[in-house]
Amino acid sequence: MISPGVRYMLLATFFFGLMNAAVKLLGHLPAVEIALLRSAVSLVLALGIVRYYHIPLPGNNQKALLLRGFFGSSALVLYFITLQKMPLASAVTLQYLSPVFTAVMGIFLVKEAVKPWQWVFFGISFGGVLMVQGYDHRVETTYVLLGVASALFSGLAYNMIRQLKQTEHPLVITFYFPLVSVPVTLLLMSSVAWVMPVGTDWLVLVFIGVTAQVAQYFMTRSYQSEELSKVVGLKYVGIIYALGFGYFLFGESFSVAAHVGMLVVLAGVILNIWYKHARHGAITRGD
Repeated sequence: MISPGVRYMLLATFFFGLMNAAVKLLGHLPAVEIALLRSAVSLVLALGIVRYYHIPLPGNNQKALLLRGFFGSSALVLYFITLQKMPLASAVTLQYLSPVFTAVMGIFLVKEAVKPWQWVFFGISFGGVLMVQGYDHRVETTYVLLGVASALFSGLAYNMIRQLKQTEHPLVITFYFPLVSVPVTLLLMSSVAWVMPVGTDWLVLVFIGVTAQVAQYFMTRSYQSEELSKVVGLKYVGIIYALGFGYFLFGESFSVAAHVGMLVVLAGVILNIWYKHARHGAITRGD
């Protein structure tokens, strides 16, 4: 039976996939501008939801909430840049370094141990990602470094979510993300020329904000429901969405190794989930 944390992460991955494709569609707009408008839409939605459910603000651990928002905002801007400057699957591939950073930093920040076999399964999944990626001459080193930095900030943000498990409602955490990212992206826009969206651009921007907010909510629920090392690997499933959207919407193609790589990615994810369940069962039985 699929646990709630796993189910939440699978839903989050799907909605993030929709958001990624929508960002790619707006390649004529500056990435920072998209991040700003995405954050503005998410902030309105998050505030409305928090008020609807009468959830008290400003939260209990405001320092940690603000840090989560800052780390997430930094990751968001860098990620949107890579989405626009790389093939879709390439940008998503680099973002998939975040589960590794999350697990490593989780050892120190939330004191969660990662078993040796889990490192093997992470390695299998990321090896599959590399097979999907291959050596792509369309990717510049600068954007590779930005992608790695985005993954690092994401890992920090996910660990902050885990730290906030005992003190904050998931909707409060999702509210703080756009609350911080709006002023951060506004500040960044001071050095970027504004390009006015036209026509269907506005619909796509709203779609980005809605899908991002839904994805953030499910991701937060996932990280608060399960150990980080159990659910972070599920993010690799999103490579399937990236390949599909990239091929059908943007005409992007990859080698035959990409198809084998997808199977390898899924194998690593499934083995990690199986291992965590097996260990939990053994502990419960006293083995």
